Amino acid sequence: MANGPPYAASADQLNLSPDPATRPAGRRKMSPLKRFLFFLVAWLIVLMPFLFWWNTWFGRHLSDQQITEYLNDDKHPRHIQHALVQLGARIERHDQSSTNWYPDAIRLASHPVEQVRNTDAWIMGLDTSSAGFHATLLNLLNDPSTMVRGNAALSLVRFGDASGRPQIVALLQPATAVAPSAGQVVDVDPSGTAVHSGGLIARLQVGDTATDVRSPITGRIRTLSVAKGANVVAGAEIATVDPGTEQIWDALRALYLVGQTDDLPAIRIYQRDVPEIPDRVRRQAVLTEKAIQERATQRP
Repeated sequence: MANGPPYAASADQLNLSPDPATRPAGRRKMSPLKRFLFFLVAWLIVLMPFLFWWNTWFGRHLSDQQITEYLNDDKHPRHIQHALVQLGARIERHDQSSTNWYPDAIRLASHPVEQVRNTDAWIMGLDTSSAGFHATLLNLLNDPSTMVRGNAALSLVRFGDASGRPQIVALLQPATAVAPSAGQVVDVDPSGTAVHSGGLIARLQVGDTATDVRSPITGRIRTLSVAKGANVVAGAEIATVDPGTEQIWDALRALYLVGQTDDLPAIRIYQRDVPEIPDRVRRQAVLTEKAIQERATQRP
């Protein structure tokens, strides 16, 4: 037997055409139009998220005319919030022009959107010389929203006014999310889920009508009172939500100034050495109790 190579590949097996004339043509180049469209789509993919961020970023500078327009744009609550944040920045810079929009800030304290009232309560605490702001914040202590009442109380502390102390103590405690209407629970988040103020916790269904149960505060779901498939009545407790770190931090700092001995049980909860309580919060809770105890001993 003749000794040949152990393996001899044919031209077909190597995917080679023995005849150059029959070889497949090389890849066709992309036409200029297709190349343009390709780069246009890629550019838009990058541009659209940026434009969305730019148009919703509250740090974007607004002119005087834009602030006036945004404060009166009831169709776009985020425009109102944007203008309020910009107004707050001017107040902090002691810009005298900011007083031009004080009547708008007072008016917006009764706006139907909770987030607008919440932002409004915050910026009114930035000028403690305004009697109008002071009076409006006192009225906001009776707002239906936990967060608005809390922000109003925190702003009043800047005025040296402790009228909102009970609302500040409430910021240290879990909040309850209730069913706004009767229905069957068709979806619910598990315990431990992080939620934002106004974030979805559960969904109720009655026929073709769906109703959302939203968190009253930013924090983490502590307990659930219902399970998926359960039927609930209006006002039924759906979940409790533990307050978030920043809310606790702000409340403890405010109580450092206006807290009383009756508030100590709520404060001591945050002195525990447990993983879910950050060190800075634990230290602030200790300092807050110390300040309250010192004030108590100094009273006649």
